Amino acid sequence: MRLVTVGCSGSFAGPASPASSYLVQVPAAEAAAAGAEARDWNVVLDLGNGALGALQRFVDPLDVDAVALSHLHPDHFVDVCGLYVYLRYHPERGSVRTGVPSRLRVLGPTGTAARIEAAYGAEPGDGMGEELDVRTWEPGAPVQVGPLTLEPFRVFHPVEAYGVRVTGPSSLRPGEQAVLAYTGDTDACDGVVDLARDADLLLSEAAFHEGRDDGVERGIHLTGRRAGEVATAAGARRLVLTHLPAWNDPQRSLAEAREVYDGPLDVASTGAVFDV
Repeated sequence: MRLVTVGCSGSFAGPASPASSYLVQVPAAEAAAAGAEARDWNVVLDLGNGALGALQRFVDPLDVDAVALSHLHPDHFVDVCGLYVYLRYHPERGSVRTGVPSRLRVLGPTGTAARIEAAYGAEPGDGMGEELDVRTWEPGAPVQVGPLTLEPFRVFHPVEAYGVRVTGPSSLRPGEQAVLAYTGDTDACDGVVDLARDADLLLSEAAFHEGRDDGVERGIHLTGRRAGEVATAAGARRLVLTHLPAWNDPQRSLAEAREVYDGPLDVASTGAVFDV
């Protein structure tokens, strides 16, 4: 499987990137080798503001198999509204033309369906469910999407929030499984360490800087250093920092993480691809 960075700007879209969104792909050959249907599989982790536009560079939204939402802040979910429009009204493949509802699986925290309806301006129960099959995360209950297994881990944020652990066929080690762990938004907690345990790649938010943001209440975001500490404590084999607001210095985030983590280390950028 591979990870494509669709959007990596923290808290709001920046001049170089939309807000949070990541595409996990399994090519048909890898899917078949893993015993799944022999076709390309696509799962989107979060779909924040501006991300739907960038997503179309990498996949037709009608070919997405599931959307997994870490939490319901706008920079992580609000472009699901635009996705609904795409699924329903596409002039050739949309459900209005074909008469076949898409029923795209959307996984998220408690209240996800109501929040999407409110953001779109729909009346409750007015039919968005024909396009979006919204389901609630249950900690400890993995969800299977073709060759991918998605497992939610509750993390530390002001709203109900989850990290997502994705297990699927490795692109680097044919015939083996690999693990991608995505933190969503969180501060340091036991849940995020459990999420990242022995992961091949830890995609970790690092929205804060040490020193600059020390006065902000806990439970909001990790720093580069705290992300590095999580990766080290969990034994993660690679760390990619993401969710950096436009006002952050990526090199400072990298330096903070490098102080406490000695494995391969990168900062995400829109369009970056990581084989797992």
